[in-house]
Order: sequence, then structure tokens, then C-alpha cells
Amino acid sequence: MSAHQNTPTVTVAVVYHSLHGHTRVLAEHVAAGARAVPGAEVHLIGLRAEDVNAGRWRDDEVMALLDRADAVVFGSPTLMGGVSAVFKAFMEQAFHPFLRQGWKDKLAGGFTMSASQSGDKMTVLEQLVVFATQMGMPWIGLGDLPGNNWSGGTRDDINRLGSFLGLMSQSHGDLDADQAASRGDLITAERYGERIATLTQRWVNAVPFETVRMTEHEYRALSASLREAV
Repeated sequence: MSAHQNTPTVTVAVVYHSLHGHTRVLAEHVAAGARAVPGAEVHLIGLRAEDVNAGRWRDDEVMALLDRADAVVFGSPTLMGGVSAVFKAFMEQAFHPFLRQGWKDKLAGGFTMSASQSGDKMTVLEQLVVFATQMGMPWIGLGDLPGNNWSGGTRDDINRLGSFLGLMSQSHGDLDADQAASRGDLITAERYGERIATLTQRWVNAVPFETVRMTEHEYRALSASLREAV
């Protein structure tokens, strides 16, 4: 039996809404990073506009899955300084597990995407943090030092937008979803997914965990090595 089979299972749900596919691509990389952790069972859940009726989103199967999850990662594009209408409808539907504290003590994280470098993405991450903490969920930040903040930095650096509360990404709006995001953003998304799944194993199953700490120079070297690997 492999070490992976011996590892206790945790369930991580990545639930997101995407208008044109850009946030979907980011969500897929968060999920891929989480799947790299032994014992992590990962569910990628795209919220659909068709499931919104009279302003309220509903999908009982998805809500049942989130009830079973050990960690939930929330993702939305940044639209007019806030989460999308579909994602907000999902948040309001969560009033029902809120009343019974159904998601209390599940770990949480979040990510957002916009076409602009800033786009006021921080307001979306703050919305997600407030939502998660109202649900009683401890929040996991990004955990990587910033990139692209010196003369040798590039768009493909890890955490090149310097976000800490959660994952931020920027995609050019005139490009196809699969071409628009920077490679650095997608690698950062994978690192974030892996971090969340690893901490969930520690939180749920007391799996031993060693914190990896890197200096600013080590992060720059890592970003450079990833560019050279293309």
C-alpha cells in the first residue's frame, strides 16, 4: 500500500463563479495544487447563473457537498468593486447553514480575478473574509512574499500583485481565458491550493506539518527558475 493510500482523507471544495472563463482557469489551478497533497479529495464547483431564481441561488447537491467538506475555497471575479451577482446570490443562500452553524470550523480561503492591475480586488477578498468568518470559518491567507516589486521582477513572478489576504490574479480582458493569466499567477494559485489542503490535513487529522520559510531573495530565485523552466 502506498504512502498516499495510508494518508487520512480530507475534502477540499473550490467553489467559484466565472463569467468568461478567466476565474475558472484560476480555480482549476487552485484545485490542482490542492490535489497534489496526499489524501486530499478535491471538488471543483462552478456556480451557474441558471441556478439563480428571484435573486437567490440554489443547488441542494452543492450545499450538501459543502456541508461535508473540511475546507472551502471561495472564488469570484471582481466586478464593479465587488463579487459577481451570482456569487452574492450563493452567499445569501448560505444563510441556511449560517443559522445552524453548519460550516463552523471548516477552513476557508479565497481568490479573485480582474482585468485591471488593481480593479479594487481587495474589496472582494474582504467580502469573502467577512462571509467566511460569519460562517465561523478560520481563514487562510496566501503565505507567499510579494514578487515583481523590483527591477528584475516580471509579470510571471510568484505573488506578483503582492496580495496576502488571499489570492489575486489579473488577466487581459481581450485575450482568451486560457491565454490571459500570467504563468506566475497560475503557479501562485497552485501553491495556495496546496497550502490550504496541507493545513486542512493538519487541522483535521493532525498530520505533521513543517512550515517552509523563504527569504525575499529565495523567492526571487524561485520565480527566476520558473521562468527559465518555460
